[in-house]
Amino acid sequence: MSFIEHDEGRYLNRELSWLDFDDRVLALAESADTPLLDRVKFLAIAHSNLDEFFQVRVAGVREQVAAGVTTTSVDGRSPTEQLAEIRDRVTRLVDDSDRLFHDALVPELSGQGIVYTGYELLDEDDRKWVDRQFHERLFPVLTPLAVDPAHPFPYISNLSLNLAVQVRAPRDLNTRFARVKIPPILSRFVVMPDGQRFVPVEQVIAAHLSQLFPGMQIVAHHTFRVTRNSDLDIGTLGDDADDLLREIEDRLTRQRFGRVVRLEVEDSIDAASLNLLARELEVDDVDIYRSSGPLGMDGLFGVAELDRPELKWELFPGATQPQLAKSPSVFKLLAERDVLLHHPYDAFHTSVAEFIWQAAKDPQVLAIKQTIYRTATDSSIVHALIHAAEEGKQVVALVELKARFDEEANIEWARHLEEAGVHVMYGVTGLKTHTKTTLVVRDEGQHIRRYSHVGTGNYHEKTARLYEDVGLLTSNPEIGADLSDLFNYLTGYSHQRDYRQLLVAPLQMRDRIIDLIRQEAGQLDGRIVMKLNSLVDPGIIDALYEASMAGTRIDLIVRGICCLRPGVPDLSENITVRSVVGRYLEHSRILRFGTKPRGRRYFIGSADMMPRNLDRRVEAIAPVLDPQHKDRLEEILDILREDDVLAWELSSDGTWWKVPTEKGLDSHLRIAELTVELNDAQRAALDDVDA
Repeated sequence: MSFIEHDEGRYLNRELSWLDFDDRVLALAESADTPLLDRVKFLAIAHSNLDEFFQVRVAGVREQVAAGVTTTSVDGRSPTEQLAEIRDRVTRLVDDSDRLFHDALVPELSGQGIVYTGYELLDEDDRKWVDRQFHERLFPVLTPLAVDPAHPFPYISNLSLNLAVQVRAPRDLNTRFARVKIPPILSRFVVMPDGQRFVPVEQVIAAHLSQLFPGMQIVAHHTFRVTRNSDLDIGTLGDDADDLLREIEDRLTRQRFGRVVRLEVEDSIDAASLNLLARELEVDDVDIYRSSGPLGMDGLFGVAELDRPELKWELFPGATQPQLAKSPSVFKLLAERDVLLHHPYDAFHTSVAEFIWQAAKDPQVLAIKQTIYRTATDSSIVHALIHAAEEGKQVVALVELKARFDEEANIEWARHLEEAGVHVMYGVTGLKTHTKTTLVVRDEGQHIRRYSHVGTGNYHEKTARLYEDVGLLTSNPEIGADLSDLFNYLTGYSHQRDYRQLLVAPLQMRDRIIDLIRQEAGQLDGRIVMKLNSLVDPGIIDALYEASMAGTRIDLIVRGICCLRPGVPDLSENITVRSVVGRYLEHSRILRFGTKPRGRRYFIGSADMMPRNLDRRVEAIAPVLDPQHKDRLEEILDILREDDVLAWELSSDGTWWKVPTEKGLDSHLRIAELTVELNDAQRAALDDVDA
């Protein structure tokens, strides 16, 4: 433990920091500088983030409260105190997003011919069309469920939309309760034939309740939505779990019945319906959130995806580096030099995917080993691995069955890979395999050469167009040897702890990073820059505090959760923290130690500085050794530190404030321009060599 005492106020609360990030996302939706359909998208993202927050983080805190845990977190809050503050923050966030939707986005969308409308506002012809849609597409899949002594309260699935309906029989003074689930196979909105008008599906169903309850009087109806604890506990998966795949499937089934951690209701819901829902779902008042709707605003992704490019940010299409385009073989190129990739500016399909496809087809390739955490629905990468196995190559795929919310998809991919003859492994017991690595072993006559890819992003073609990530393609023999050892650790009984170049979690990554921080703290010109998704780990934070107190200048670029408090006199006055939120999701992890005169050390990889990454996941961080690549990473970090369009900064009091726009430097636009400039320079250099 560090000599710095863990007292309250030294750390920011993790859960509240998550909500701070959601506030920054919502600010993009509120900003008039954001194109209209992107504002809709960011509103949907904010609500999708909030769904995950409740399913995982709030669920965990609720479990602590239920278990009677009173131990405080490192920031000094008890679980009960955290829940109270979370409720206050979420209530404000929901109120803000409701106002944004109804008072700003709906009118502005209408001005562009994109109309969010209610069933009651449709004219007669439109209603006739919607009525036909109800009878042909909705009615056949709806199942009204009565609740009475003969019919127990039904199971309410996670994140599903439902109607709570009060009905009364003729000449009967008593009302009865029924629930109508809106199946997830139905779209969130009924889209009118012009493709520009959207009617909430629950309004269409509500308008036809008399056909679901013929002969009954509809007294009232209200929409509600339930969020359940959906965190798949991997900590108890022991060595005696013979078949991990079957065990995960069993847990996914049990997970469906997790405790309810949030009940969302229309703010107009009547007391009788609300009391019944609260009683049957076993929720307290603090778990109930009222909204003016529509509930389930993550469904707005469907509106945001409208083909109206004039209402969206222009996305960089992704370029192919000239050296990759010109080389007949990626292996010939990598035998001569490393290739640094920066997605989405560098196209994923002509770099990483092409590397794996060339390996799959190359007769000299003997083996391909890859980790798969998340991947696309129709993954070109997975098809390449299947092709390689069919060609007789040894193919090993480490498929992470415990990747949160992708468990079922990964189980399906694992089965397809096994059927094709791929050796499918599920990693180390009790750990998630989060590292993004590929190893290709090639017979080159006189010797065997290993080619590697180490990245910060998943092997996922779709997210590679939207997530900002970096990756390294290399034939560095020490990195290749390290990856061989790492895959042996993942697939066998290896207890390898010493690696030549890689920093590997949970084996030695935290210790190595703390050593690097302390080395800089011992220099008169100490300099550290870290670009991360999250900074939570107390050990890393304490080491950064110590370095700051020693005079080391530290710049942190943290997209999401940050528990370090910057700018505190005699503690962190040499530390700045900023967050960049814009058209691309900042996802890369880049670590820099040292100065250019003295020598800079750069690392990239899959790990955030969180206990889960450093202790409970298999992660890999690789050094970037080429001086030109170091310069490119330095330029990326410089641009992010100079951004005054998308950037926020964290104050010592724990509040985030938007950096005022003066120069108008949008880092995403500037890096896209930089990519074009670099490719032009590379193309000119290659032409000079040919000449």
